[in-house]
Amino acid sequence: MEQQNQLLRSLSLVEISFYGIGTILGAGIYVLLGKVVNESGMATPSAFFISALIVSFSAYSYAQMSRRFPSSAGEAIYIMEGLNSRHLSALAGYTISLGGIVSAATIARGFTGYFAFFSALPSWAIIILLVTTLTAIAAWGVKQSITMAVVTTLLEIAGLLLVLVVCSDELTSREIPWRQFVPSFDQNLIPVMSGAFLAFFAFIGFEDMVNMAEEVKNPERNLPLGIAIALTVSTLLYGAIAIVAIVSLPLSELANSDAPLALIVERNSDIPAELMAAISIIAIINGALIQIIMVSRVLYGMAGKQLAPQVLRSVHPHTRTPLKATLLTGAIVVSFALWLPITTLAKTTSSLILIVFALVNLSLLVLNYREKNTGAMGKLIPATGAFLCISFLAFQVLN
Repeated sequence: MEQQNQLLRSLSLVEISFYGIGTILGAGIYVLLGKVVNESGMATPSAFFISALIVSFSAYSYAQMSRRFPSSAGEAIYIMEGLNSRHLSALAGYTISLGGIVSAATIARGFTGYFAFFSALPSWAIIILLVTTLTAIAAWGVKQSITMAVVTTLLEIAGLLLVLVVCSDELTSREIPWRQFVPSFDQNLIPVMSGAFLAFFAFIGFEDMVNMAEEVKNPERNLPLGIAIALTVSTLLYGAIAIVAIVSLPLSELANSDAPLALIVERNSDIPAELMAAISIIAIINGALIQIIMVSRVLYGMAGKQLAPQVLRSVHPHTRTPLKATLLTGAIVVSFALWLPITTLAKTTSSLILIVFALVNLSLLVLNYREKNTGAMGKLIPATGAFLCISFLAFQVLN
């Protein structure tokens, strides 16, 4: 009977890696590329790489903590173990949950831009239909949900590779303005950093992986490896797509497009824009699904540590999923998606996640000092990660 009330440990390294890649790619490049271009212009590739650099330090801390404490509600557990504070632990758990909810709402809003290629339904109806369907899939079962995530992630990657292929002639026939991608120090760096803050949303997702720890086989090995794989693959794809987009289309068109990748394919090939729109829709669906799954697991794990209402600890005996936590997550996602514009949602998500990243970095730093069994890098990396997160957040608040 006790076994029925536990999550099912069934995910391999390949599946958890695709889970991470899928949630990272799901919204960032498909939805926010035009928004980042609007902020950073020709320096858009630099904006993405600045975000990747900032994220990499926190990814190291997550990998180390997931190896030590492989459980659901990862951030809440890490902070409780490192900083010995139930209040900060609960704050982190609710913040990462809110970040995931707002992220899923952002993705749902972005979905309407691509879905407009196929339907004239009003945005509110599309959002409700999308989130309701994804909540049902998330409640169905983790194996089924992750299998769908793996398949759709492959399609996401295929869509990005399609963009690179159709623009290959354009790239070979024109000189790529590499120097313009990197702003000089005598230029105003605020637009670049503003774009980087928005692009930061595009890298959110690897932290979702640790909240699946109780459903991953050999999590002490597979979670750190999966985080490294997901972040590396995503960074390379983002950099390539950002360069291709700027070279192949005028900045004004990119900045004003709600479906930038479909526009790139339409302008640079005979492939119908609807094909790229369909792939983008699948990518966006995947990103939202993974966020809903993640938030439900955080709430489930927090309930197990008496940091959230015990009703959220309930696991359905047939689906072996936290059904009540999943339904609650879906309901809140719909509310946020109907309420706030996409740029506000993305920036809010980035701010919330930066707070959690800073706390996780500090937790690892304190643990390493306490245990006195790590070298200088074991302290320098999380200290740098915490400093970068706090500085990045302060920059956004002050500007």
